[in-house]
Amino acid sequence: MDFRKLVERADAVTWAAAFALLLWPALAAAEPAGPKVSDFKLDNGLELVVIPDHRAPVVTHMIWYKVGAADETPGKSGLAHFLEHLMFKGTATHPAGQFSQVVARMGGQENAFTSNDYTGYYQRVPSEKLKEVMGFEADRMTGLVLTDAVVLPERDVILEERNQRMENNPRARLGEQIDAALFLNSPYGRPVIGWRHEMEGLTKDDAIGFYRRFYGPNNAVVVIAGDIEPEQALAFAKDTYGKLKAHADIPPRARPQEPPPAAARSLTLADPRVEQPTLQRAYLVPSFHTAKPGESEALEVLAHILGAGSNSRLYRTLVVDKHIATSAGAYYDSSAFDMSKFGVYGAPSEGVTLTDLETATDAVIAELIDKGVTADELDRSKSRLVAEAIYAQDNQATMARWYGQALMTGASVADVQSWPERIKAVTAAQVRDAARQWLVKIRSVTGYLVKEAGPAVNKAEQGPPARSGSTGEKRS
Repeated sequence: MDFRKLVERADAVTWAAAFALLLWPALAAAEPAGPKVSDFKLDNGLELVVIPDHRAPVVTHMIWYKVGAADETPGKSGLAHFLEHLMFKGTATHPAGQFSQVVARMGGQENAFTSNDYTGYYQRVPSEKLKEVMGFEADRMTGLVLTDAVVLPERDVILEERNQRMENNPRARLGEQIDAALFLNSPYGRPVIGWRHEMEGLTKDDAIGFYRRFYGPNNAVVVIAGDIEPEQALAFAKDTYGKLKAHADIPPRARPQEPPPAAARSLTLADPRVEQPTLQRAYLVPSFHTAKPGESEALEVLAHILGAGSNSRLYRTLVVDKHIATSAGAYYDSSAFDMSKFGVYGAPSEGVTLTDLETATDAVIAELIDKGVTADELDRSKSRLVAEAIYAQDNQATMARWYGQALMTGASVADVQSWPERIKAVTAAQVRDAARQWLVKIRSVTGYLVKEAGPAVNKAEQGPPARSGSTGEKRS
């Protein structure tokens, strides 16, 4: 998740969520609502999740593979994302471009995405066309044809994508450096898109080997949300994906784990294109998959109280009351197979140094740890989190993403469905304990983004001397 998305997430409090504050007592007592989700397993190991939504004659079809950048061979960074691009290059049955042309003629939409933990492909099409797109996806699951003629030009495409997303984006580069410093042993320390010098050496054989190693029905989950009955979707799945043989050699997900943090880290990135200095800090914290019961939910509520929107602790103190920042917020990413991140960020007001902003940010965190959170903060944050989950059911693509992402990172359908109830159960003591346990400097990397303007300016703006996410919906 990049810095821009973090800001959008922190500010994205909809009118529906705000209205739900008035309904909090009812929400807190309500039974879980929403569509009845069906979960099937084919004989070849493929999992199928169906989320009915009959309000419009359309479906969102997603196939998720349990492989991402963190599963790459060391020295081959960017390979998972590279293969995502190459999956559009055609099979012996369907030549390159045919799948996309068919989806376009349907009036549909399609794309793909890669993260540390998964690679996904999706189509949004009229419901009567569902089986057809399932047939296309089943074909390219095992039938992809790759030659140097298609692989090498696509390597140039991903290198240019890295230029656009990373080299030309100082904030993204800072996030990349923070991840590399935060994850000392975990493969989460390398960027999803890859390090440029390793991307330049990726070959056809690398791509084919990765494809044959990880792509198969027993390493995939298909999520369908929309105008389809579960039994009909299951019949379609058996007629398409069900004809494929299970992959006999899918490796287990056993990755290097992080050692206990021993030192706070800090870094400064200077770039002449920076117009607004920024502060970013990431703490190493458990994901839902690696957390003890209740820990992840407490971190969710903590992030909301600390840095979600204009009523949060950081925004209210640093922007509204003290006028030392133009923006401030926090986030927590619970969706990771291994350890994850809790972040805080901000941009200083004119005349305020990043060091001053960092000190003030630390003071807000220290006060929360010392005095805890108020009953009003707790109720408001829990109500908004639950309300956002309820109103998100209005979007079938969002629902498909929630379930797919959860299943890719060690959660289950039942875990997704019970999330609102677990959030409601979070106590003020749990939130305070989460802050006390996890928001300590020794677990963090603090990054300063400054404008490069000569040694004197850089020295003045540097922080303490010791001081990147998912590729987003783009392919060619």
